[in-house]
Amino acid sequence: MKHIAKYASIGCIVAIMSVPGTAWAQDDERPNTFSVSASIMARGEYRDGGLPRMEDNKQRDARFILERTRLSLDYSRKWLELRVTAQHSGVWGEKGKGSFNLYETWAKLQASNGLFAQVGRQELSYDDERILGRNDWAMAANSHDALKLGYEGHGHKAHIIAAYNQKAESTYGGTDYTTTSGAYPHKSLLVAWYHYDFSRIPLGASLLFMNVGMQGEGTTDETLISPTTCYQQLIGTFINFHPRRWNIEGSYYRQMGKDEFKTPIQAWMAALKVDYTPNDKWKITSGYDYLSGDDNPVVPMSGSIGMALHKKVQGFNTIYGSHHKFYGAMDFFYVSAFYGGYTPGLQNLYIGGSYNPIKRLNLNASYHYLATASKVSEASRTLGHEIELSASFNIMKDVKLSAGYSYMKGTKTLERLQRVESDCHLHWAWAMLSINPRIFTTKW
Repeated sequence: MKHIAKYASIGCIVAIMSVPGTAWAQDDERPNTFSVSASIMARGEYRDGGLPRMEDNKQRDARFILERTRLSLDYSRKWLELRVTAQHSGVWGEKGKGSFNLYETWAKLQASNGLFAQVGRQELSYDDERILGRNDWAMAANSHDALKLGYEGHGHKAHIIAAYNQKAESTYGGTDYTTTSGAYPHKSLLVAWYHYDFSRIPLGASLLFMNVGMQGEGTTDETLISPTTCYQQLIGTFINFHPRRWNIEGSYYRQMGKDEFKTPIQAWMAALKVDYTPNDKWKITSGYDYLSGDDNPVVPMSGSIGMALHKKVQGFNTIYGSHHKFYGAMDFFYVSAFYGGYTPGLQNLYIGGSYNPIKRLNLNASYHYLATASKVSEASRTLGHEIELSASFNIMKDVKLSAGYSYMKGTKTLERLQRVESDCHLHWAWAMLSINPRIFTTKW
C-alpha cells in the first residue's frame, strides 16, 4: 500500500502536467500576490450537569475559556497557490500547554482546462460536511495530510484524495502507525467524490466513496510482525434541491468492510433537511436524521460490568464530519462516546428557525427530539428533548460576537448510555468572539 500510494501520487501529478492543452506557463503579466491573515476565536463556556457527581465533590458545573489562534501566509500567481497556517489552541491559564501545530501547509497547481493537484496538509470539506468537514467549532478543527487531484468545470467537479499516515520514519518493515501516538485517525485514506450542478434546474447531486485503512492486530517491535490493516468502505450520495425560497437536502450513506478488530461492518444512515425562507428576515428549518445502531448495546446498570459479543458492527460512524452541526449543540452524540464502546445509533427529529431583525443581527431557536435507533434492553428509546437558543452580531466585517444557551431534559436511557446524572437536567451556555482580519496584502 505504501509503495502504491507513493508512486501513484507522483504518477498522477506527472500525468496531469503532461495532458495536451494544459497550461502551466509562467505569465509575468499576472502579478504575484502575498497576504497575511490572522484568526482569533475565544469562547467561554458554562456547563451544568452531564457528568456523574462524585461523592466527595458535589459541584457539578464547570466554567472555562477556550481559545484558538491562527496565522496564515498565502501566496498566489497564475496556476499556483500556496498556504501555510500555524495554529495554537488551548484553555486560558494552561501555562506551557495547549496544542501548537501547522494546521495547513499545502501547494496547489492549477491548469487552464480545469485540472488541478493539491498536496500537503489541507482541509477536506465536502457537501454539507456530514462525512468530511472542517469541524470548525472544535478548537483543533480537522485537516489532513493528503494528495488531492481533481477537475472542475462546466458544472462538473471530480476529486480523488489519497493519504498514507505514519507516526514516524520507520526503519523496520516499512510501517509504523498507532493512533495512541497522536497520529491521524486513519492509516490510509482513499476518497473519490463527484458533484454535478444541473444547468436547467436548481439541483446539485454528489456521489462519495471512501476506503479507510485502520491498523489492527500485529506488532512493530523486534519480532517484525507486520500489523494487519483493516479496511472499511463508505459509499453514498448527497442531493441539494433549491427552487426559489425552498432548500431541500437529502443524504444516504452505507458503511461496509471491517473495523480494526476485524469485525464486519453493516451500517447506514439517512437524513433529510428542509428550509423555507418566506422573506429576507425569516427562515424555517426542519429535518430528520437516522443513524443505525448496534443490537444489544452494552448498557449495564451503574456499578455493574456488562459484556456482549457482537458479530458485526451496525453502529454508523460519522467519520471526519462536522458533528456539532447536526446532532444537537450539546454534542452528546458522535463527539462523546457511548458507555461500553458500542452505539445504539440515533434518531434526531428537529425544527427551528432564524430571524434577522436588523442587518447584522441573527437570532436562532430550535428543538430536537433525540432517540436511539436500536432497542435498549429494559429502557425506552427516547434519549431526551433539547432546546437551543443562539444569537450572532457582526460588529464589523471581520469581527463577530455570538452567544448561545442549550437545555436538555434527558431520560433514564441517556443516564445509562452516557452515565450522566440521575436528574438529567443539563444546561450549557457559551459566548464567543471571532476576529478574522487580513493584515497585509501586496502584489508585484
